[in-house]
Amino acid sequence: MKLSILKYLGRIVALGFLGSSLLIQNSSAQFIMDDFTDTTKHQSALFAIYKQSDRLRFSGYIQPQFQIAQSKGAPSYNGGDFPEGVNNRFMIRRGRIRFDYSHFNKKGQQTVFFVFQFDGTERGVFIRDFFGQFYENKWGLLNFTTGIFPRPFGYEVNLSSASRESPERGRMSQILMRTERDLGARVSFEAQEDDHPLDFLRVDLGVFNGQGLTATTDFDSHKDLIGRVMLKPRLVWPKVVVSAGTSVLYGGMEQFTNEIYRMERGGYRLDTSPANIGKIAPRHYYGGDIQIKFLSERAGTEFRAEYISGTQTSTRTTSETPGEIPELNNGQRAPLFIRPFNGAYFYFLQTLFRPEHQLVLKYDWYDPNTGVAGSGIGEGYTGADVAFRTLGMGYNYYATDNLRFLLYYDIVKNEKTALEGYRQDLRDNIFTMRVQYSF
Repeated sequence: MKLSILKYLGRIVALGFLGSSLLIQNSSAQFIMDDFTDTTKHQSALFAIYKQSDRLRFSGYIQPQFQIAQSKGAPSYNGGDFPEGVNNRFMIRRGRIRFDYSHFNKKGQQTVFFVFQFDGTERGVFIRDFFGQFYENKWGLLNFTTGIFPRPFGYEVNLSSASRESPERGRMSQILMRTERDLGARVSFEAQEDDHPLDFLRVDLGVFNGQGLTATTDFDSHKDLIGRVMLKPRLVWPKVVVSAGTSVLYGGMEQFTNEIYRMERGGYRLDTSPANIGKIAPRHYYGGDIQIKFLSERAGTEFRAEYISGTQTSTRTTSETPGEIPELNNGQRAPLFIRPFNGAYFYFLQTLFRPEHQLVLKYDWYDPNTGVAGSGIGEGYTGADVAFRTLGMGYNYYATDNLRFLLYYDIVKNEKTALEGYRQDLRDNIFTMRVQYSF
């Protein structure tokens, strides 16, 4: 089917999708700036209703969607690459079921919090969270978490996919923090009482395997140290709420080969010293984020921004953290590539006349190799060195507290290089129509 016909059919489907959503009874939309991830947020309803006794809570959501790509087989960070010969698809992007258990002592203080969450789609069933958390109640300031849970780095990584206004996290967030979760332990400084003088502050410090859920086990003994300091949302001016944070990841991976490529001025430098084997190749990230919300009964506005830079160790063809010891097709250990990187995202969220209607504008970029750009990317480089920028435009209709409709279009631009396959902009724009059901 020709792309022009698909675009025409896509417009018809989109109009029908939007029209049907407008017929649904209006209700208030959930739009909470500090709605932290579905894997770490202690929902206020859980504490308010069940504070006096042990309780078990069930929650979940499902995100069926239809997508149209600009070309068949388009590469995409919006639900994964399209198969060869396919430029439109139905899919279940996420299907989450979560179980929470919370225990309180006789004084009404929380002692233990337990979470199990899995994700079921047409691609299979996967564990997303499996962790326990316990609290010290003498001072009411510390809690400890162990198991599978999100890395405490950045804002977007820890924002729930059920609450996020765009279909996906930015390319940078997905590549640097694939699956968002990892196996590890964390200690958090956070006041349990709202009237505590330090209730505006949260500090997380955790130790993790480093590979995330892309690996079934740790393949080296080196661990990632991740820290985050967050200033919780505060009213700093009448009807103006601000929150912010800063994050550090200090980690790396063991070098199982003596062939190490380091990006320097003028290109990659190959280091073949036998002493490289057993050393730690760096994976160091430094980030900062801010969220500003202007409160209004009819037309609330919010801005978000986050910037991350640092050094990433990966392989020749990808800048993602390896999930296993990298190997070549012949079974030999693959050389590692160490690149400087940076990236950022910016959100503009605007309520349209009523809380149910929301406009979303998002811009993000990810440059996996800041040491080279444009026509300088040619022989000796791969697509893992090419920078991408994405402009997303969308509309959310919060029909009820349990039903949301999303229309979203991503315009993706890669830098033009001397590298085969990246001399022109790829035809990888994506249009997404999604329904989200939650309970």
